[in-house]
Amino acid sequence: MTSATLPKTQMINLGLGYPADALLPHSVFEQASQHRFAQGDAYFLQYGDEWGDPSLRSQLADFLTRHYGFAVAQEELLISGGISGGLDIVCNMLAQPGAVAIVEDTTYFASPDIMQSHGLTVVPAPLDSGGLDLAALEALVQQHRPRLVYTIPSHHNPTGVTQGRERREALIALAERYDFYVVADEVYHLLNYGVAAPPSYSAYVSNGRVISLGTFSKILAPGLRVGWIHARRDVLEFLVTNPTLQSAGGTNPIGASMVTSVLELGLMDQYLGEILDTFGSRAAAMVESLQAPAFAECEFSVPEGGYFVWLRLPPGMVAEQLEPRAQTYGVTFKPGNIFSVEGRYQDHVRLCFAFNDEAQIREGIARLGEALTSMRRG
Repeated sequence: MTSATLPKTQMINLGLGYPADALLPHSVFEQASQHRFAQGDAYFLQYGDEWGDPSLRSQLADFLTRHYGFAVAQEELLISGGISGGLDIVCNMLAQPGAVAIVEDTTYFASPDIMQSHGLTVVPAPLDSGGLDLAALEALVQQHRPRLVYTIPSHHNPTGVTQGRERREALIALAERYDFYVVADEVYHLLNYGVAAPPSYSAYVSNGRVISLGTFSKILAPGLRVGWIHARRDVLEFLVTNPTLQSAGGTNPIGASMVTSVLELGLMDQYLGEILDTFGSRAAAMVESLQAPAFAECEFSVPEGGYFVWLRLPPGMVAEQLEPRAQTYGVTFKPGNIFSVEGRYQDHVRLCFAFNDEAQIREGIARLGEALTSMRRG
């Protein structure tokens, strides 16, 4: 039976940017919770330290040192409510209303909203095949004098592009020359399925101009809402004076304590290895499926990590017009324009390979191919 005759009653959503429930580590957290409550200490039920659970910061420093390949100090880590929570603190504390934040065009669609909620003016900077176009960025920096430049350097959302080491160091040099902060959203840095990403921006925090944001949302469980800010100690000492942290104490002490136990029990590395294998196979299934004749006029790059394939549609086709047609075939996606501050990239779609299993991915791409063929016919 061909995909054209399969029932389309169950929508395959290729737009969701997170793993399905079946992939989440239920048994890991059963062990972690038993381990944590067996300690006989109720400290994690309190407000907690503004910097975050000291045990977590210690375990996290060891984990990052192991996976980054260079030393990360506990004293340079502040626990946050995921990357969004970390970005919110950075915008609140390091930029005043009316200041400029430069973001990549395209970017994670929620980040400009967070910046604008703090009264920042968001200015897009173009990407090329190597990440931020630094010549264009420097011209924008000279024009706007930003306080922040926000980048997703590894396995970028939505394009999948990874900045090379030279470009990272050139961006940091610009930050030093023009006095702005590089805010690196490193959500996918540890999710490598091909060539490993260059060293994390964490390697450069000592200059005081780099802030690296990380999270357990994509490598353990989104519901934790536990992430971290890695920056030079004096920068963190200012960030931790954030009124919310001073009033409410540390971020999510219960969730943080669960992650502490996951790390102490050695379960994190094991689970990370498992999802790397799973996501790598799913990425390969999506890439293979996109070789079908229906996609002959489309363009995309093979992902080396992360969650996404950024697909350019055939000439003249618009994603928001394709979307309702695709839904009649039982598949949906994220249209490219929502990732652009100026609503550009209407001829692109973002496809996620993290949520669906390989069979669902193959079927979903087949359905998308049918929708594309149908659009061409009018």
